[in-house]
Amino acid sequence: MEVVILGGSRQIGRLAADAIEELVTRKPEAVLGLATGSSPLPVYEELAARHAAGLDFSRVSGFALDEYVGLPEGHAESYRNVIRREFTDRINIDPANVHSPEGSATDIPAACAAYESAITAAGGVDLQLLGVGTDGHIGFNEPGSSFASRTRIKSLIERTRRDNARFFNSLAEVPHHVITQGLGTIMDARHVILIATGAQKAQAVRDFVEGPVAAICPASVLQFHPHATVLVDEAAASALKLADFYRHTYDNKPSWQGL
Repeated sequence: MEVVILGGSRQIGRLAADAIEELVTRKPEAVLGLATGSSPLPVYEELAARHAAGLDFSRVSGFALDEYVGLPEGHAESYRNVIRREFTDRINIDPANVHSPEGSATDIPAACAAYESAITAAGGVDLQLLGVGTDGHIGFNEPGSSFASRTRIKSLIERTRRDNARFFNSLAEVPHHVITQGLGTIMDARHVILIATGAQKAQAVRDFVEGPVAAICPASVLQFHPHATVLVDEAAASALKLADFYRHTYDNKPSWQGL
């Protein structure tokens, strides 16, 4: 796991976009794993600007991490719509190549299995963007999730519902269930970039980077990933014991190594 501490979200967005641009240039049919929430927004802003300058996404595919269960069709906070609004409608990706879990499906287990199959059929995810919850969840894999889990329905804990209530008119409108890629699914991605900003994420960052690998902190499974990159600002890095070492390592890494 590589931990990179940067000055702010704009720097984080540029560095993550550098990795995605390098991937898409080298592999035009790349498969991206797309996260929602505030963490990836600087990345999407930067990629939209680079598309305007000529970066081509016409052969790229994208798979969303998760989706609420039970929202009305077309709801503004459906992650299918959020991904389109924040990113894919701003680039030249083929809409048919942008996939989301079917939160309105009548047969949820079948929809989850179909989503796993679609990822496999696309060749697997080349680069997965992630945020992290204040309780250490990634995707909607709440504390206690199995490290071997695949795409499935999950119940949200109240802390997550409260954290997400800012996107709705009230807490009562936040769904209790979601479909999420599992931790096993996320671990299959060839490169994972996790972004965390703000002091409210500092404890979660310390827990999953430097704490034990444990189901109570789902993101800690990334310690086992062969190519995991963690991009944090100074506030999110404030509880890391080895922060100076991470800074030294990044400042002195070989220029050829990339992210």
